[in-house]
Amino acid sequence: MKTVPIAFAFDNNLVLPACICISSLLMNAKEETFYDIFILYSSKINLHKEQLDELPKYFNRCRIQYRVVDNTFDQAFEIRGITAATYYRLLIPELIPEYDKVIYADVDIIFRMDLSELYNTEIGENYIAATRELGMNLMEDGQKHIHSLPALSVGNYIQAGFIIMNTKAILKNNIHILFKEWSDKKLKFQDQDILNIVCKDKIYYLPMKYNMTDYSYMLTMRKRSLLQNLFSVEEIDNALKRGNIHYNGHKPWKKYSVNFDIWWEYYRKSPFFDEKFYFEFFYTRLNELDQLSLWKRIKILIRYFVYGKREI
Repeated sequence: MKTVPIAFAFDNNLVLPACICISSLLMNAKEETFYDIFILYSSKINLHKEQLDELPKYFNRCRIQYRVVDNTFDQAFEIRGITAATYYRLLIPELIPEYDKVIYADVDIIFRMDLSELYNTEIGENYIAATRELGMNLMEDGQKHIHSLPALSVGNYIQAGFIIMNTKAILKNNIHILFKEWSDKKLKFQDQDILNIVCKDKIYYLPMKYNMTDYSYMLTMRKRSLLQNLFSVEEIDNALKRGNIHYNGHKPWKKYSVNFDIWWEYYRKSPFFDEKFYFEFFYTRLNELDQLSLWKRIKILIRYFVYGKREI
């Protein structure tokens, strides 16, 4: 059995998306993969654990553990409505010291692959492994932001929604202390900027397939020529067809978004499918869906009738 530790951080507003995210992870697990799942949450809330505790009953190659976060980031800088919980990933080396490496993932991700091979990737003495933030590195506004940060260069800025943390190296070199020292700085992208600044020159870059953000999909569909300077055609096609989908923009459980039909496919397949919630979402958005192109509507129907059957 290959054990893969993975951590998520969220509050009660994101319990359902977290359950769908974790369900997608477990649906795509290989038989020999066991996920040790850690939920990080604030000591100030009574986390609703009922649905989360159901997961091991449906998927027997996992366990759920909870780690409570103290008030370390209560005074951390907040912007764009993103709360202090976004900083919790920076505490992983202290909260989960029993593993030398831990994967962290946002809960607005749908996994379409097993992560055991990734977890066993040798990242050396690098503090983190992550994918590049393509929009930031390739577009003018993003490049301006990168230039505004201490000693960072365009082309190397990473996306923090899916990372591997080298907890052993971070603790050994007291990098976790630097994380905390930077948390009260007024940085536009909060913990993501902190990880880029503090871990500069100690980052292992992952293939784009592990973290396909909304902007990644936009670039592959509309400005592929920009990506072909960085990735092969095969890498791009593989990421489009099989990559993990990160809904870091519009959330598919709230409104139409890029690849929202895939999120709903996994919702239907999950143990948490509720017909009333599903019906109300689509019924109240008929006018919005009617504005989609014919091909997008066909894609939604194919996703429903061909791929959307529950298997649990």
